[in-house]
Amino acid sequence: MPEHKLLNAEREHRILELLRHSTVMTVGGLSNELSVSEATIRRDLQSMHERKLLQRVRGGATLHPVARVEPVFHDKATQHQGIKRRIAAKAIDLIEDHDVIYLDGGSTVLMLAERLDEREGLTVDTNSLIAATRLMGSDHRLILVGGEFRPLSRTLVGPLTAAVAGNLHVDKAFMGTIGFTIEDGMTTTDTNEAFTKEQIMKRSNQVILLADSSKLGIPSFARSGDIRAIDILITDRVDPLFRADLEANGIEVLAAGE
Repeated sequence: MPEHKLLNAEREHRILELLRHSTVMTVGGLSNELSVSEATIRRDLQSMHERKLLQRVRGGATLHPVARVEPVFHDKATQHQGIKRRIAAKAIDLIEDHDVIYLDGGSTVLMLAERLDEREGLTVDTNSLIAATRLMGSDHRLILVGGEFRPLSRTLVGPLTAAVAGNLHVDKAFMGTIGFTIEDGMTTTDTNEAFTKEQIMKRSNQVILLADSSKLGIPSFARSGDIRAIDILITDRVDPLFRADLEANGIEVLAAGE
């Protein structure tokens, strides 16, 4: 018997089910899953977007809003805590004794900061005042990147950070992000924060992005790092086609499983 051809309503139901489990799906991924052409998927997504059933993003769709507004740090820190702990546990395996590392201001990166007592003799550069507070009682060498205080993220950011960042050489930079897409790379809500992230990544041997799957495929306002600047992504789960695109761009993907 010929395979049953999905009706419009059935396709839309399947699309919504797939997005509930994958955060973001590409047009190609949906086309493969539903065994229909990419042109059909594009028409379906546009129709569903106009009816506010989903959010169109470049190359695909998501059920999540585009990240234009950044929550306060406390709210970010309480979201996806179990996932962030698993990502931090994966990240600590990449750090060796006596490494020179950079810690960005993200809430997932902060969970990594709390595990640094598992290593010895680190030099820790950071623009995060919260991470610095957690580390000031440790035996590690601590260097703060100076700059303008950004209350929302409790970080030091902007052009003034260039004076310190330009004189650093970092083995491994652990970065957070608000959004991350193939086309735009890392994105955030603040241009000063974007400036500081880019300064640090230029001075790092290896850039490691810590991002839970809710950030993947979702763009934000200001570009803060080209995709080619990233060496490793640690996340909880990722759409297979999105992963293939990442690996085609030279990014190693590490999954922080259950």
